Amino acid sequence: MKLSTSIAFALCLNLATTGVFANDEEDDSGFSFDDKLASCAACHGENGDKPLAPDYPILAGQYGDYLEAALKDYRSGRRKNPIMSMQVEMLKLTDGDIEKLAAYFSSKKGLKNLGE
Repeated sequence: MKLSTSIAFALCLNLATTGVFANDEEDDSGFSFDDKLASCAACHGENGDKPLAPDYPILAGQYGDYLEAALKDYRSGRRKNPIMSMQVEMLKLTDGDIEKLAAYFSSKKGLKNLGE
């Protein structure tokens, strides 16, 4: 793993485990939904529009069904990325989490809706 990737991953894990946005109930994973959102935001930006590294995708404005499919594919192992696979496993994302994350990031201004 590259040093920048290692640092980014450590930051994501740290934010996910510190309860940055812990104002809602934890589930079986031990993380609240806001913790899970904070974990995404650590690498992709609070609104999904400012990735930590240039090779990380912009989530803001992506189509919700695309984001849902991508996260489910990481969860099943069909799609592979060391950081994302570990995040999805550690956070134990449920279908409900995935739907909420996809809705959140797809509602943000992004490349597909800059002119709106």
